[in-house]
Amino acid sequence: MPLYQTQSLKLYNTLTSEKEIFEPITEGYVGMYVCGPTVYSNVHLGNVRTFMSFDMIFRYLKHLGYKVRYVRNITDAGHLENDADAGEDKITKKARLEAIEPMEIVQRYTVDFHNVLNTFNFLPPSIEPTATGHIIEQIELIQSIIDNGFGYIVNGSVYFDVHKYNTSNAYGILSKRKLEDLIHNTRALDGQSDKKNPQDFALWKKAEPTHIMRWPSPWSDGFPGWHLECTAMSTKYLGDFFDIHGGGMDLKFPHHECEIAQNQAAKGQNPVKYWMHANMLELNGARMSKSTGNYINPAELLSGDNDIMSKAYNPSVIRFFIMQASYRSILDLTDDGLAAAEKGFHRLMDAISLIPNLKSSKTSSLEVQAWKQKCYDAMNDDFNTPILIATLFEAVKFINQIKDGSATITSEDLELLQNTLNIFVFDILGLVNISKDQVGSDKLTSAVEILINLRKEARLNKDFALSDKIRDDLAEAGIQLNDSREGTTFTTN
Repeated sequence: MPLYQTQSLKLYNTLTSEKEIFEPITEGYVGMYVCGPTVYSNVHLGNVRTFMSFDMIFRYLKHLGYKVRYVRNITDAGHLENDADAGEDKITKKARLEAIEPMEIVQRYTVDFHNVLNTFNFLPPSIEPTATGHIIEQIELIQSIIDNGFGYIVNGSVYFDVHKYNTSNAYGILSKRKLEDLIHNTRALDGQSDKKNPQDFALWKKAEPTHIMRWPSPWSDGFPGWHLECTAMSTKYLGDFFDIHGGGMDLKFPHHECEIAQNQAAKGQNPVKYWMHANMLELNGARMSKSTGNYINPAELLSGDNDIMSKAYNPSVIRFFIMQASYRSILDLTDDGLAAAEKGFHRLMDAISLIPNLKSSKTSSLEVQAWKQKCYDAMNDDFNTPILIATLFEAVKFINQIKDGSATITSEDLELLQNTLNIFVFDILGLVNISKDQVGSDKLTSAVEILINLRKEARLNKDFALSDKIRDDLAEAGIQLNDSREGTTFTTN
């Protein structure tokens, strides 16, 4: 019998603003879509937190016995600056500034995205589709919206008519906004826009002569609107109505709101049963921002090469720190918080390492089966990882008491305790066991991995002189790089 038949999972549905019992559309199967990155720069640490939250959710659903199809997209076209309908494509702008092809930018930062997520021990999604790989599906979706009377064509561009849609549907149903309020708080169009109303959004944009990334369509040579791609890809792989759609809190409006509107307009139904949103990651009590300097990227945090943190931190310590907060809570990244998480992480790992040497007795001082259910109860309460971690530390205390002789445990309970810890610590939270002695070698690993990534970028940019220099300098330092189809690893002499 699969665990989901005995464990009642509740999750917070942004659509209803309530915790609801999770009942998938098809018993035993879960379709989950999460909005992925726009690959025009190195992945942001706040994005890492969002994807880590859904990695944990993916892990738990799989553990419960569900067959999960997890789709996380790559946005490689159509995302304009400031998430607007005008301006320059983020990827094209980066390519223009660096005088290279847009797809070189896409390749470079897709590789970086995967490298960073691998460093933090993410499971790969079931499918990772790209926007450029689904232009045909997006064109077909636009045509359906036009045919149903919710899209209009102006000068080769196609826009979604929000006002007309709102006469028969509720635009703002997810974000709890009213169109009347949006109209009141929006400046009038300046006469140069093709849109009927400021709230309308682009489904297809006619490309300017200088726009590199363009595709033919019935309306013009152009490119799809940013909101459209997720509607097209999620429904292609998960169906017109699927279980979970996730993303960062910043995507709730307008991105996810527009997804609902597009699907309603094209197919006559809300595409998603449960909408889930992960909250923001702050740095020292303020919003992360490159412009203000209050910013740190994953590589800097892992290597210690920054002016914000006092030291480098292991990926599993950072993951443990993030898991200490609910995915729906704002999390403040601080040096003190990471240092405390590091101590807690090592206490947990030290206790787990003690288990093989513990002596069993005829009785147990702890009801291990009841403690195990408490772990499930925490996760079943909207994936409450902070409560789960507090429950895991009840076991840490118990293990140390057994070691000191002030508590006892039977051999059966000892095996159950070890298996349960392994499941929740490693399989569900996704932590990797490291000892304090490994921290120094982990710093070396992090530093070498940064150089490996720099060498990979140099090779992508055809800067083979720099690539060879990184390899040769590491070899002189006693570090041998080993290239293979799976990637680059290293050994020390």
